[in-house]
Amino acid sequence: MSRHDPDPGASAAIGAALYALAIRAVRRLPRDMSLTSAATLATLERTGPRRITDLAAVEGVTQPAMTTLVRVMEESGLVERRGDASDKRVTLVCLTEAGASHVRTRRQQGVHAFERLIGELTGDEVEALVAALPALQHLAELESRDRERPKQ
Repeated sequence: MSRHDPDPGASAAIGAALYALAIRAVRRLPRDMSLTSAATLATLERTGPRRITDLAAVEGVTQPAMTTLVRVMEESGLVERRGDASDKRVTLVCLTEAGASHVRTRRQQGVHAFERLIGELTGDEVEALVAALPALQHLAELESRDRERPKQ
C-alpha cells in the first residue's frame, strides 16, 4: 500500500470535520458514567484483562485514579479482579458479562445515532461515505493502535 501525502488544506478540513463529528458523537452518549470509565471498559473489551497500572497508562490517568475507578466499576459489577496465572503477585482487571453487555449496548446506541443521521443524507453523500469506508476503517485501526501505546 502506498502512502499519499495529502494536501495540507485537505487534511486539515478532513481532520476538522472528523473532530467535530467525534465531539458531537461523544456529547450524544448516555451520561451514565464518565468518559474515562467508558473508555476503560472499551479497552478491556478490546484488549482483554489488564493490570491497573497498564490501564492507567493507556487511559492517561494516575494509578490511584484508576484504582478508584476500577473499585467503583467493580462495585457496579462491570469489572472484576482476578489473579494472573503466570504471576501470582499480579492482579488483572477483567470485564464481566455485565461490563461487556454495557460496552455492546453503548456502541450500538452510537451506531444507531449515526444510522439516523446517515438516513438524512442524499444518495450521493451516502455513496461518498461508502467509498470512504475503507479509509475510515483504516483511520480507526491507526487510532486504536496509537491508543494502546501508553501516553507520555
